[in-house]
Amino acid sequence: MDTSKLRIAMIGHGFMGAAHSQGWRVAPRFFDLPARVEMALLVGRKPDAVTAAAETWGWAESSTDWRSAVQRDDIDIVDIVTPGASHVEIAIAALDAGKHVLCEKPLANTVAEAEAMADAAARAARKGVFAMVGFTYRRVPAATLARDLVAEGMIGTIRQVRAMYLQDWLVDPEVPLAWRLQKELAGSGSLGDIGAHAIDLAQFITGQRLTSVSGLLETFVTERPLLASSSGLAGTASSQRGAVTVDDVALFTGRFDGGALGSFEATRMSTGRKNALRIEVAGSRGAVSFDLEDLNALGFYDATAPVTRQGFTRILVTEPEHPYIKAWWPAGHLLGYEHGFTHQAMDFVQAIVAQAQPEPSFAAGLQVQRVLAAVEQSADSGSAWTGVEHPTDE
Repeated sequence: MDTSKLRIAMIGHGFMGAAHSQGWRVAPRFFDLPARVEMALLVGRKPDAVTAAAETWGWAESSTDWRSAVQRDDIDIVDIVTPGASHVEIAIAALDAGKHVLCEKPLANTVAEAEAMADAAARAARKGVFAMVGFTYRRVPAATLARDLVAEGMIGTIRQVRAMYLQDWLVDPEVPLAWRLQKELAGSGSLGDIGAHAIDLAQFITGQRLTSVSGLLETFVTERPLLASSSGLAGTASSQRGAVTVDDVALFTGRFDGGALGSFEATRMSTGRKNALRIEVAGSRGAVSFDLEDLNALGFYDATAPVTRQGFTRILVTEPEHPYIKAWWPAGHLLGYEHGFTHQAMDFVQAIVAQAQPEPSFAAGLQVQRVLAAVEQSADSGSAWTGVEHPTDE
């Protein structure tokens, strides 16, 4: 494949389509990419909607046929931002057609689907074609800095991890029944939608994998108005109602392979919390803490400092020496939610051109899927401790 130019087809649009489009548009303008990136094709189900989205976001063409899109000789990358139920078919077809694939999280709706996707990615990688799953919060500079500090041994031996993702957009029982609330489309509720981010970020920062979990799931609002029309998370409600078939709240504890203990919470019922992805990692020499609602800052505690000077230090992660920051604004100027998608696009392109496996791989996405499945199994069995399957060293 000629990597001097990479032409992208994005399958799906809406909220994530806008975020990914932002990333593809901005990455070559702030980062010195090793290949020219072209936003070639946007694919959606409804002709009028996908045409309008393509014009708004700057895609050269639009289509309603993803199957022909992944077979086109002039497409090099397929970016998948559709609901989870369609990930497996699109991703495998694209990889088998020799296209690099970026797929939104969670990787799939089931472990079996994720295994099939990881197998397809492994086959493709042997031919120099690569796949990556979109756990974008790894690429928030403060979160990457947290990983770096832990890897450098700045907090010592990791003992405890506390991770939570708190939202409140489902508190109102009259919020319509969007696809994220239907198990056949989304796979799971808050557990997979946002809990997957907490799991991945905890494993990314610590460098450890969850090996067993004990979980609890709850659905507080069991039916909601059906959608008459839909746009993103919101839509126009009809007079009819339908069953909510996923969880509203997921709580679980876990053990890591490095000996640490973890507690996790994922909820779309946390009144007053809009997008609070929070993680704190405590070790024998110190601790780090991060909150997405204050995403330009990282808390760092140095337990080796004299007791008279101990306390969490707030590091403003805006210096050129910090991860990703050098490409952006002068020191002290803040970044936002959308910048993580630009960093994701940059990292993906660099890995493709270097013929290196981009991270997180589909194998990493499969491992998170196994954690999600173990939490569901534990909840179904009365919160019994459940092992996370690791059949191979993926």
